[in-house]
Amino acid sequence: SMLDRLSEGPASLGELAEPLDMTLSAVEQHSRTLERCGLIRTEKRGRTRYCRLDPATMSQAERWIADRRAIWERRLDRLGEFLDRDDR
Repeated sequence: SMLDRLSEGPASLGELAEPLDMTLSAVEQHSRTLERCGLIRTEKRGRTRYCRLDPATMSQAERWIADRRAIWERRLDRLGEFLDRDDR
């Protein structure tokens, strides 16, 4: 849900935490994990930490998912063809 929220634009950790049933500390830990994965970038302005998506990494993840989806669709198509032949 944090990534979904950040797809709308940058947000502070407090804004990310607001709709979640999590402490601000837990949201901060999650944001550090997302940042280590390269999915988001954070910056500190004054006493507030802001997060934003990293579009380049998100594009890489999207391509990886699309490739896997295509592989599984081909496999399922072949399975369907095999099962149709077996029914005849």
